[in-house]
Amino acid sequence: MRRWLSTAFVLAAWTAATNGAVAGDVTAGREAARQHCTRCHIVGDLNTMSIGSTPSFQYMVNNLDDHEARFLTFYTLRPHPAFVRIEGIPPLNDIPSPIAPIEMTLQQVEDVAAFAATLREQ
Repeated sequence: MRRWLSTAFVLAAWTAATNGAVAGDVTAGREAARQHCTRCHIVGDLNTMSIGSTPSFQYMVNNLDDHEARFLTFYTLRPHPAFVRIEGIPPLNDIPSPIAPIEMTLQQVEDVAAFAATLREQ
């Protein structure tokens, strides 16, 4: 319940602040995705290997209707709260990270979402 409320709050705040438009920097998002997301996901042409059960960025943007919301709130969605820390947002749980934590800013989250949107097939 806590995670759902956190996700809903983050998404509502983002929608109110941006009128629903992802305003991130695509170039910065590509670099942030390369640095942080390729550990687990296939991300465009940045890598070719991933954790087998982890969806690629391409799959998500081309097959999930709510992909923008997912990218903007990913750190509230499993398994991310266990190891992603967003500057200025308290951790969503107090479980120690099982891997080296990923530390990002909200601007980087928007940047990654903007970059991911470029992977959408036309």
